[in-house]
Amino acid sequence: MRADNSSTICVCRSGRWELGIAIGFLVPPVLVPNIEDRDKLAYHISIMFYIIGGVATLLLILVIIVFKEKPKYPPSRAQSLSYALASPDASYLSSISRLFKNLNFVLLVITYGLNAGAFYALSTLLNRMVIRHYPGEEVNAGRIGLTIVIAGMLGAVLSGIWLDRSKTYKETTLVVYIMTLVGMLVYTFTLNLGHLWVVFITAGTMGFFMTGYLPLGFEFAVELTYPESEGISSGLLNISAQVFGIIFTISQGQIIDNYGTKPGNIFLCLFLALGTALTAFIKADLRRQKANKETPENKLQEEEEESNTSKVPTAVSEDHL
Repeated sequence: MRADNSSTICVCRSGRWELGIAIGFLVPPVLVPNIEDRDKLAYHISIMFYIIGGVATLLLILVIIVFKEKPKYPPSRAQSLSYALASPDASYLSSISRLFKNLNFVLLVITYGLNAGAFYALSTLLNRMVIRHYPGEEVNAGRIGLTIVIAGMLGAVLSGIWLDRSKTYKETTLVVYIMTLVGMLVYTFTLNLGHLWVVFITAGTMGFFMTGYLPLGFEFAVELTYPESEGISSGLLNISAQVFGIIFTISQGQIIDNYGTKPGNIFLCLFLALGTALTAFIKADLRRQKANKETPENKLQEEEEESNTSKVPTAVSEDHL
């Protein structure tokens, strides 16, 4: 059985869908140019949709043929115990009920939703914000989005490596959350300076932490909810992200239309500050790490140490006599 390197594995999985988001930022502005002719515009949009449909169909075929339900051997002792503890009679609703009784996980669901929702809103409205201050820069708006995601992929990989070595889940999550807030504030107050290269730097810095936080949330959730199904905890995080993403996108869009980009971004900063404060109240109950440490070798060593400790006073007493 391999050592537990699940943090890096989860980060790599997250990096793949982040790469898809990055392609989504880069390709559409190239395939659909900003033109006035509606017929030509419709033609370019249809080409883009055909490409997306073809890629999605190919991925569906690969999932059906290649993907397996689970690996042949558990990747860690914690996962092996999770398989053993899984009850065939356990229901989906009962698992969700247990998860919502876990206060630390509930706080994480809220904070993850606030962060991911802010990212979704920012990604959706990025083109509108950039074009408002830099007219005619549709392609560069897509490149700025690409910069955000690529920087986030780097942040996710580095965070995963750090988690594997330090196991400081709460501390890492809190620091990344704080830096996300700082990056969002810097981006907010530098967007209208008139220098596009400044936007690339500030957006990339913000993306390094904001996008890099997303896989950290999944890993922290697995630690807090073990031995519950990882699929259920991850699904609840995704639901939270989608709900907050819809609310933030609609709300920020209205604020930008009526008051400008800076108030719209400050709106997101306020909720990121709330998420940072709530993250500080999450207790680092690392259940999966505890399960990994409870190996037969460790138990035997502890029993030997206890046995030796109990024999020490007797030996000293006999020598004294």
